[in-house]
Amino acid sequence: MTKPVHLIGLLGSQLDSGRTQDRWSKWRPTVAACQHEDLLIDRFELLHEPRHQTLAECVASDIASVSPETTVHLHPIELSDPWDFEEVFSTLHQFARSYPFNTDKFDYLIHITTGTHVQQICQFLLAESRHLPGRLLQTAPPKRNETDPGRIRIIDLDLSRYDALATRFAEELQEGLTFLKSGIETRNAAFNRLIEQIERVAIASKSPMLITGPTGAGKTRLARRIFELKRRREQISGAFVEVNCATLRGDQAMSTLFGHVKGAFTGAASNRPGLLMTADQGLLFLDEIGELGLDEQAMLLRAIEERRFLPVGADHESVSEFQLIAGTNRNLIEALQAGRFREDLLARINLWTFRLPGLAERREDIEPNLDFELQQISDRTGHRISMSREARTAFLKWAQSPDARWSANFRDLNAAVVRMATLAKSGRISEADVAAECERMTECGASTEGGLFDHLQSVMDSDRIAQLDVFDQVQLTAVIRVCRECRTMSDAGRQLFSVSRLSKSSPNDADRLRKYLARFGLNWGDIANPSSA
Repeated sequence: MTKPVHLIGLLGSQLDSGRTQDRWSKWRPTVAACQHEDLLIDRFELLHEPRHQTLAECVASDIASVSPETTVHLHPIELSDPWDFEEVFSTLHQFARSYPFNTDKFDYLIHITTGTHVQQICQFLLAESRHLPGRLLQTAPPKRNETDPGRIRIIDLDLSRYDALATRFAEELQEGLTFLKSGIETRNAAFNRLIEQIERVAIASKSPMLITGPTGAGKTRLARRIFELKRRREQISGAFVEVNCATLRGDQAMSTLFGHVKGAFTGAASNRPGLLMTADQGLLFLDEIGELGLDEQAMLLRAIEERRFLPVGADHESVSEFQLIAGTNRNLIEALQAGRFREDLLARINLWTFRLPGLAERREDIEPNLDFELQQISDRTGHRISMSREARTAFLKWAQSPDARWSANFRDLNAAVVRMATLAKSGRISEADVAAECERMTECGASTEGGLFDHLQSVMDSDRIAQLDVFDQVQLTAVIRVCRECRTMSDAGRQLFSVSRLSKSSPNDADRLRKYLARFGLNWGDIANPSSA
C-alpha cells in the first residue's frame, strides 16, 4: 500500500508571485507541483517569510482549487537575509529538528525549485544528512506554448541505490586511506580504523590536529601524507613546513617561528619571514610542540585563532593562512599541570587528537612494513633487494615475538633492514644475515636490555640528550631500563629505591619515581612498555 506523500517546500517570492486573474497564465512551481496526476500530494508544508504572508495564503488557496486532496500548512520563518548561508541553514535545521517526521507512515519530498540558491543548497544538505528524511522533488516549466503543469523529477540521495556511484566513492575512500599509509597494506584493525578517521577529518576540516605517540611511530610521515592528500584534493596550495620544537631554544625560537625584521637584534642583518609565514596557504607541522616555551605558545595561540602574529622587532602584524598539525610524545595534560604548557593552547589544538601506536602494539604490521622498507631501499639504490624465504621467516618470527622490544619503533625496523640490505651479498638477504642482525640488536639492547642511545632516543631526541650531563644520561638510562622491566610504577619504584626505602617509615616509591622523571620532562607513560602503561 502506497504511503501518503508530504511535500516540504519554500515559497518562491518571484516564481510563485501573482494575485490577479492572469496569474494562471504563468507557471508557478509551488502550485504546479500539486497539479500532476501521477503524483498526489496529501499534505504541503509551505515555508515562507512573514512579509510574504498574503502571497502564501493566495498560493495555498490556488492549490486547494487545483488539488482539493492537498492540505496546505503555512510555516512562517524569520529570515533577515535569505542569501546568508549560516542564517538560512540554521533556520531550516531548526525546522527540521522540530518537525514530527514519521517515515513509517509517510513519504516525504523536498521541493528544491523555489527559494534562493542558498536556500536550495541548504535543503539539499539537510536531505543528504537525513535531517529532512525525504527525496528531492525538482519541477520544471512546460515547453513553450504548452499549458500542462510542466515536468517533475524525484531524486533519491541514497547512494546505496546507485551501485556505480557507491563503488566510485568507496574506491576514492580506499585510495585516500592507502595514500595516508604510504601504500602499506596494514593489518592492525585498530590502526586501520584510526587512519580512516584521520582521512575523514583531514578532508573535511581545516582545524588544528594533534598527533601523539612514541618517538619513531611515524608522526612526521603521517603529517606529510596528510599534506599531500589535501594538496591532491586542491584544499591547500602552499608548502609543507616542519620543525622539531625541541630544537628551538632561547631568542632564536621567536625568530624561527614568527620571523624578524632587519636590525631587530644583534645579527639580524636582513628580514626573515619565519616558518608561520612560509607555511601560508599550506601546512605547518610542529613536532614535539610540548617543548615550546610559554611565550612562543602564547604567540602561536593568537596566530592559530586570528591568523595574525608580530615578527620580532616589527611594528606591523603579519598574516598567514596555515593549517596546523602538532605532534608530541609527551603527556600534555601533565605538562599543563606542571605549568609547562598553556591550557588555552591545549584546548585549541586538542579538537582532533589521534594517538599513533608503537610498532610493538602492531606486530602484525611488521611484515607489510618490512616489504615497504625493502622496496624503499631498492628504489633508493637502484638495485633490487630481496630476502630468501628462510630469512624472511626467521626475521618475522623474531620481530613478532615478545623478545623484540622495538623501543625506537619504525626507526629500529628501518635501521635493521638497512643494515641487512647493506651487508647482503648480491642484494639477497640470507638467513645468516638475519641471524647476525638479531644478535646485534640483542647485544646493543634494542630488543631487551637497551643501550644508552636506544633507550634515551626512544623518549627524547638527540639534541635534548646532548644537553644532559653524562652522569644524568647513564642514571636515566638505568631508570628507564628498570621501568621497562616492571609492570607498574610502584614496582619500578620499589626496585629502584630498594635500599633507601628501608630508612623511611612510609615510603612512597611511585611518588619518588614520578618526581625524578619530571626533572627530565618525562612521565610513566613515556617510558613504560605498552603492556604495562
